Parts: sequence; C-alpha cells; structure tokens
Amino acid sequence: GIDAGIKGSRALYLSGIAATSNMLAGRTYDLPVAGTMAHSYIQAHDCEYDAFKNFTNAFPETVLLVDTIDTIKGVEKVIKLAHELGDDFKVKGIRLDSGDLGDLAFKARELLDEHNLKHLKIIASGGLDEHKIAQLIKDNAPIDGFGVGTGMGVSDDASALDMAYKLVEYAGKGRLKLSSGKPVLPGEKQVFREAKGSFSHDNIARVEEQLPGEPLLKKVMQNGKRLPSHQRNIEEIRKYAQQQLNKLPDSVSSISRTEESYRVEISDKLANYQKEITEHLKRGGG
Repeated sequence: GIDAGIKGSRALYLSGIAATSNMLAGRTYDLPVAGTMAHSYIQAHDCEYDAFKNFTNAFPETVLLVDTIDTIKGVEKVIKLAHELGDDFKVKGIRLDSGDLGDLAFKARELLDEHNLKHLKIIASGGLDEHKIAQLIKDNAPIDGFGVGTGMGVSDDASALDMAYKLVEYAGKGRLKLSSGKPVLPGEKQVFREAKGSFSHDNIARVEEQLPGEPLLKKVMQNGKRLPSHQRNIEEIRKYAQQQLNKLPDSVSSISRTEESYRVEISDKLANYQKEITEHLKRGGG
C-alpha cells in the first residue's frame, strides 16, 4: 500500500539510490526528490513541442520525456526548443522510456552533441532492473542515469519472502521446536562478523560468548526509546550502509549468479545448547 511505498523509498535511498520520485516520502524522511514529466501531460497537448515549451516554462531545469510519439523526433524538438530559448534554456536532460534504450541513447547523444547540447544528460527508464542496467553499461550506452520503478517498488524476483516468528527463549530458558525442516537455535544470541578486507563469514554464538570479529547485535532502544548513542540522521545511516555494502565479498555483491554462498557458522557452545534442549524435549520435556 501507500505506506509501504513511502518506507520503501526510504530503504532504497539508504541502500544507494540517488533520489526518489515519491514526494510524500521526500517530505516525510527529508529525501532528495527527482522526477521528469508524465506522458499524460504531453498527451493533454495538441502538439508535443508546445508541451515541452509549457513544461519548461513551469520547471526550467527539468528533464524532458521524449518518447511519447517518436523518440528521435522528440529529441529534435528539444533541440529546437534549446535554439529558440537560447540562454534561457535551462533543461538538464532528456528521458528515454521505451524501445531499444541503448540504440536510442547513442542516436540521441549524437544529435545533442551535434547541436552543442553536450551538457544535456540522458536518463533511461522503462521496466529496468539490475540486469538490464548492467547490460546497458556493458554496451557503453551513453546513459547518465537510470529511473527504476517496478523493479524496486515490488519484489519482482521473489513474489513472497517466507518469514515466521519463532520463540527462542522464555523465562530465562532456551526454547525450540522440533518440526521437520524447521530448525531453531535456542536462547539469546550474538553474531560476530569477521573481515579480511571484505567480510569473510559470520559466527552465530550464545550471547555471553566472545568470538573474533565485530559483534553485530547491539542495544539501540530501551524502554521504548532510541538510545542517544544510536540517534543518527538519514545521511549518516546511508553512509554507514554504503560502507557496509562496499565490504561485501564479490560472490554476494555481484548480480551474476554464483555457486559460492556467504559462510555462516554456529559456535560449538550454541550447537551443544541446541543439542541439550533437543534431547531434553525428546525425553519428554518436564
């Protein structure tokens, strides 16, 4: 719903996107907001050129959408507008939203450069995901930025993420369930992440253990309030997220499929605790 879209915009900004087109998310979380223009705005005009001129009059530094009728002719109309307005032409770029984006980008770039509009950026959108973007980059398509909607706003590659709540401790005692295929690690835990330049592996341990690596689970709230030591603004959180993402090994961060998975180990002490409670339950609990 709407709330998920707003929170999704925040999460995506933290993970690395440059800006959001969601105005409410921008206002709610103080995110950078960016956008272009709608096809419907152009369709509301009898003439595409008039649409460009009117929109530029209202938003001088906009990015003009050129594919509503014919992409290359749309680019030519932007060039005509630039010549008509002269020094008053403040448009930042054009957007390609359909067709062979790579081929159109090359043709558009050539046209713009021929008319001394090298400063105009080319933005691509239209059903993009990480794989399509990677291919365009590999092909050296002259595209300066990408607008991604559906591929980021919904779970395009996994329609459902199966998650469930499990009780692991109650009244100071470790708890688990023995259902087939649903193992549970009992008790309060800590996770230690080891790194050798990039992250190498994680160790899941009992909370009182001290293992090599950085302990990941830290108290950030108490009595329903965030602790002062963990009150950070969105830019600080974004910077930290980027630092952590940069430490991911290639097998994890690459969009290419790989047989190598990230290693997660369970400490001997936690494994023994799980075995102890399992044997107790199998003997009848009590």
